[in-house]
Amino acid sequence: MEYREEVGKEELLKRAVLAAAPYSERGLVYAGFSLGAAIAQTLALGDAKARGLLLLHGTSDIAANAYVDELPVQLHVAEPDPFETDDWLSAWYLQMGRAGADVEVYRYAGAGHLYTDPGLPDYDAEAAEATWRVALGFLDGLAAG
Repeated sequence: MEYREEVGKEELLKRAVLAAAPYSERGLVYAGFSLGAAIAQTLALGDAKARGLLLLHGTSDIAANAYVDELPVQLHVAEPDPFETDDWLSAWYLQMGRAGADVEVYRYAGAGHLYTDPGLPDYDAEAAEATWRVALGFLDGLAAG
């Protein structure tokens, strides 16, 4: 978050767009953690050829005119999560559905915000293992399809 404040959210998004653009013709699966998940979501919703979206620990606002054609989306978040409140996630889920996304949400009770990072106090080994198992299955399904 310090880096986002230093560089600016728009600059981070611009850099992500420039990094992904050369590969978008291939039909990318976008993924990110926390703030990176918010950026990945924005990119995927703006890419008509996106094949999937994997979000860990974060979401973002959804443009009113966002539309995707049954984009597979998987979200993994702590429960509770100070950055992804229940009210926010309910509204986000409904908006993603209206945008055409096929969304799965996985909540991990008692885990901290960045529970998949073993180097942080939020780390929860059981929740992290479950997240990776489900997320890798999601990615395998996208690769097979």
